[in-house]
Amino acid sequence: MSGIAEVLHNLGYDITGSDLKESSNTRRLREMGIKVFIGHNAANVDSAHVVVVSSAVKEDNPEVVEATRRSIPVIPRAEMLAELGRLKYSILVAGSHGKTTTTSLISSILSNSGIDPTVVIGGRLKSTGSNVRLGQGEFLVAEADESDGSFLKLSPTIALATNVDREHMDFFKTMDSLYAAFREFLNKVPFYGVSVVCYEDVFLRNMISDIRRKHITYGFSKNADIRADNIKSEGLGTRFNLIVDGDLRGELFVPVIGKHNVLNCLGAIAVALELHVDFNGIMEGLSTFTGIHRRFEFKGEVGGIKVYDDYGHHPTELRATIGAIRDAFDGRI
Repeated sequence: MSGIAEVLHNLGYDITGSDLKESSNTRRLREMGIKVFIGHNAANVDSAHVVVVSSAVKEDNPEVVEATRRSIPVIPRAEMLAELGRLKYSILVAGSHGKTTTTSLISSILSNSGIDPTVVIGGRLKSTGSNVRLGQGEFLVAEADESDGSFLKLSPTIALATNVDREHMDFFKTMDSLYAAFREFLNKVPFYGVSVVCYEDVFLRNMISDIRRKHITYGFSKNADIRADNIKSEGLGTRFNLIVDGDLRGELFVPVIGKHNVLNCLGAIAVALELHVDFNGIMEGLSTFTGIHRRFEFKGEVGGIKVYDDYGHHPTELRATIGAIRDAFDGRI
């Protein structure tokens, strides 16, 4: 939400917003000149022409109630994101885990390759201190939030799915409904677009036969179109060989740990290859990736103990992070 607000502000629109509590995002928006209220109140709507809400905002929210009473349109984040992408080719990343990292890696590769994308992500890039990059190029790179099904309002040129986990059951109710939503998302690309699918995820792997558009797969399996081999931990980074359609393209290094992050890299590489980024551009984009705030972020050292902060809160995410730490560090963790 803060990213969309920042993009709209930079495009010249008058933006106000509200959140339940202060955060680094609210402070950053204020520093840009955006009025941000703390707490939700009907008076905050003021003279707005449209109200954009996140999936966490319910119909009984006082600002939603006031906007509805005054016939001011209330739209989900995805609908505004779709409008931002109307004049650009949209590269959209969906999935239960890895969306922010994958989107950020795509941004790093494309930005280092002269493509100059506009980027809206769910975390703050360490390189810029922001979750937005306003580019002059013809591509928009963004996360597609599947939590309330609103990602189906988006129109991707390239649709990437990282994985499907048992999440957001309050909305989808059944895994069949969640599966159907992802299947529809991956089939929304136009005839000149492509869907990018992680072959390691069993739900997505079983979905491949249902994708009617051009699609490419990535993973560790030899059945994947784009895969990694000879994966080695190297300090706080990972080195691996890139294999495309069975051919070894070369060795890559990325300053992140864990096989789950290698998968995120492969998804970003798949997008880059589709946009004809050469191997050197991919290598540069990965090797200079500086990471995201609260994604295994080093905070300091106390009594010889290194302290890292990580946003992961789902069992799958915690398992992946702990496994990555075990691979990267010796001794007691």
